[in-house]
Amino acid sequence: MTRPVVHFEIIGRDGTKLQDFYRALFGWSIDANNPMNYGLVQPGIGGPEPGIGGGIAGGESPRVTIYVQVVDLNETLRKAESMGGKTVMPPSDVPGGPTLAQFSDPEGNLIGLVKQ
Repeated sequence: MTRPVVHFEIIGRDGTKLQDFYRALFGWSIDANNPMNYGLVQPGIGGPEPGIGGGIAGGESPRVTIYVQVVDLNETLRKAESMGGKTVMPPSDVPGGPTLAQFSDPEGNLIGLVKQ
C-alpha cells in the first residue's frame, strides 16, 4: 500500500523569522506555542485528499523541496522577493504537466510553487 507524505519541515537559523515569512507569504496558520518553539503548520484546504505525492530522481547534490500550490506564480514570487526571498526558477511549463516556479527563502531553503 502506498503511504502518503503527511509532514514537512523547513529549518533555518532563525525559526521565528521563517515562521513569520511563511505565515505572511502563504497565509499559513503556524502555532509555535510550545517549549521548543516548533512551528506546527496546520493543513490547508484544496489539497489532494489522500495526501501528496512526490518524485525521486538523481541530481548534482542532495536536497528536499516542497511545492506549494498558489493561484498566481508571478505575484507569489514578487511577494517572496519583497520579503527577502529570491527567485530561483521563473514560471516554467512542464510538458504535459503543471506550471512550476521556485524561490529560496531568506535562509536559502528551496521552495517550489505549482500553479493552481
